Amino acid sequence: MAMELTSPAFAPMQPIPREHTCEGANLSPPLNWSGVPEGTVSLLLTCDDPDAPRGVFHHWAACNIPATATGLTAGEGAGQAALNDFRKPGYGGPCPPPGDRPHRYVFRLVALDTRLAPAAGARCPELAALARGHELARAELIGLFGR
Repeated sequence: MAMELTSPAFAPMQPIPREHTCEGANLSPPLNWSGVPEGTVSLLLTCDDPDAPRGVFHHWAACNIPATATGLTAGEGAGQAALNDFRKPGYGGPCPPPGDRPHRYVFRLVALDTRLAPAAGARCPELAALARGHELARAELIGLFGR
């Protein structure tokens, strides 16, 4: 069974509700997952905007989520959070430049064969780099948001 990542707040390639963006409460969306493979020690969760004007913008990265977890409620923190590109730990919601076409926001869940040991103040890309070579499976959910 392949790993799957879904949200009760939005369907794949559909708009992310305002409450999960900088124009709303800026709460992380509720997420559910299944199919975590045998041998998973921890999970890594990220959210990136590949359509940002200056290159990929990192909105969220959290590591060491227990392998037994099956989801998060809206606004729930997860694992050990990295600093996002807003320079804050945890989730920073979609906030594309006004007038841009809707951007894609890629939520990614990665099953790892280890726990990560990021340095204090680690940024999102550093967690992804630590995970290289430890990935057992991954699942993605893409939502859209424009303003």
